[in-house]
Amino acid sequence: MKITALYPGTFDPITNGHTELIRRAARLFDNVVVAIAANPEKQPLFTLEERMALAREVVAPLKSVSIDGFDDLLINCANRHQARVILRGLRAVSDFEYEFQMACMNKRLDPDIETALLPASERDTFISASLVKEIAKLGGNVTEFVHPRVAAALAEKFG
Repeated sequence: MKITALYPGTFDPITNGHTELIRRAARLFDNVVVAIAANPEKQPLFTLEERMALAREVVAPLKSVSIDGFDDLLINCANRHQARVILRGLRAVSDFEYEFQMACMNKRLDPDIETALLPASERDTFISASLVKEIAKLGGNVTEFVHPRVAAALAEKFG
């Protein structure tokens, strides 16, 4: 039986931390769907289409990984892709409480879907999209934290 994992998030923008988790997931699961949430409440810097295009460029070498956008319940997105696993990353112990709560709620909404929590690599544990955007906005160098295409897109946004 092939197992599809869904890795949801806003990915505004996709960082090297996200990419590392996607690479690791691609070794664990037959298919990985990076599900990019529209999430207008967060007022993302990049449009959903821009975030999807950047993610496609970044994960292009990973043949078992696909990109999709969604604006409904995560469980509905998982079911559309026949995903049996929701993948979430943990950067710090403080992430666990929120992720545990979400995993329990998702389990109530669909008991057939499991949640897998993967810790961030030691090298990427401090990287967040919010910090990357702040550094880029203030003119800092973000090339250590994101793919070159993402760095260029941030430079275009902040001119």
